[in-house]
Amino acid sequence: MKREYIWSLTTLATVSMLFSSCFKELDLTPKYGLNTEAVYSDPDNYINVLAKLYAGLSITGNQGPAGSPDISGIDEGFSAYVRVLWNLQELPTDEAICGWNDPGIPELNSGTWNSTSNFVQAMYYRIFYQIPLCNEFIRYCSDDWMNEKGFAAADQERIRVYQAEARYLRALSYYHAMDLFGNVPFVTEEDLPGAGFPEQIQRADLFDYIEGELLELENLMVDARANEYARADKAAVWTLLAKMYLNAEVYRGTNRYADCVTYCQKVIDAGYSLEPNYEHLFFADNHLSNEIIFPVTYDGLNTQTYGGTSFLVHASIGGSMPAGDFGVANGWAGLRALPTLPNAFPDTEDGRYIFYTDGQTLSVDTVQEFTNGYAVAKWKNVTQAGEAGSDPVGQFVDIDFPLFRLADVYLMYVEAALRGGGDVGTGLALFNQLRERAYGDASNNAGSITLEDVLNERMRELYWEGHRRTDLVRYGLFSGSAYVWQWKGNDPNGTSIPENFNLYPLPFADITANQNLVQNPGY
Repeated sequence: MKREYIWSLTTLATVSMLFSSCFKELDLTPKYGLNTEAVYSDPDNYINVLAKLYAGLSITGNQGPAGSPDISGIDEGFSAYVRVLWNLQELPTDEAICGWNDPGIPELNSGTWNSTSNFVQAMYYRIFYQIPLCNEFIRYCSDDWMNEKGFAAADQERIRVYQAEARYLRALSYYHAMDLFGNVPFVTEEDLPGAGFPEQIQRADLFDYIEGELLELENLMVDARANEYARADKAAVWTLLAKMYLNAEVYRGTNRYADCVTYCQKVIDAGYSLEPNYEHLFFADNHLSNEIIFPVTYDGLNTQTYGGTSFLVHASIGGSMPAGDFGVANGWAGLRALPTLPNAFPDTEDGRYIFYTDGQTLSVDTVQEFTNGYAVAKWKNVTQAGEAGSDPVGQFVDIDFPLFRLADVYLMYVEAALRGGGDVGTGLALFNQLRERAYGDASNNAGSITLEDVLNERMRELYWEGHRRTDLVRYGLFSGSAYVWQWKGNDPNGTSIPENFNLYPLPFADITANQNLVQNPGY
């Protein structure tokens, strides 16, 4: 199966959980059991720990969907990386709302969170669980360590490739920290566990650090489309750089649109292609698509989690929706679209208009009522052949989450070009490729485009994929009153939210524990 590689290694990777939390000084070797010295003395163990780093984006612990969570303070099923990221990127926007009253959800729906809100804390701690795991792995990939242990030249070369991937995963988590939280604690492989409280890095300096890492990795990673499925390569690096450069004015007050275009073009030239059928990007066998650049993988048998795409499928089913049509046994009746999302489509002929409307109202007058708001039917645990996913119980899904895909790169290119970074004509051609896929022909192609057109097209193309909050912040529309939607600011008709809400707060507990940290303004 497509994920056999990742999961078979993850089952062996529990050792990585032991290291960062147990030892104050790494020159002290524990007397009993599996330890850092033993694990990293065998070059064949490195791939096992690397698998844990990738699995940190998808699963919640080492015992399946429940039993041994990586982070505490929140229900384990809620704590998965993609699930908390999705909630922070989608629920406070004009694309989605959730009818549950679980702690943290109402605050995200209404834009009323604070430094103790559950999902805000969970995202922060998920990020800062992932980063130390990467740091430790990177530390034990050093030439000095490998030479000391007498690793063969071929093993050392292989481990350097793994190290580059771990550095990429660390950069990805720091990117999310920069985007969501701004000024955050900063540690690298040079900082030994237990050595002291981390210093806080300023957002602009973190941008420079991530950029420097990615520019180095551009020459160290496996070529685009040449690595094993779901492992990072040069195209994943280029895409992350493009996303940083598109948002550079937000992150560090610098115009980097020309650089965004440059790195989008690298991805475009790498041999990816648009998936002919848009819906197939969100099916159980979407690993077959040549459009997905970097996915977070899921498997109904081997990577079972109540987060990720299992969450997106189940939580989107309720009312009169037949769960069997979506390849699962039941729905959780939580997530729906706010009316601004279906209203962004000028007609229902657009192939991306994938909503369930039977018995559903367009307006969300009552947040807790699932039938208020159109249901999003985009995520389906069925294959292109119409078969249900691999889990015979119908609980856990096989859909990979497309963290980065080519259509996003096209839209980044055209936006950056319109902002002065490149050729608008080339951007228009890319824009129209998406329109042609959506409608099946060129009848709805655009003759010219504006930045507003791009933002609207990003909504139609990328809805419920975890981009919307970042997009609205970049356009200056997330906070304030220039643009409102239902339940923004906890008002049924929408109202202003403070500008400081463009960033989430650092958790109160971390501010209290680490006097090096200064809270984001307004919290």
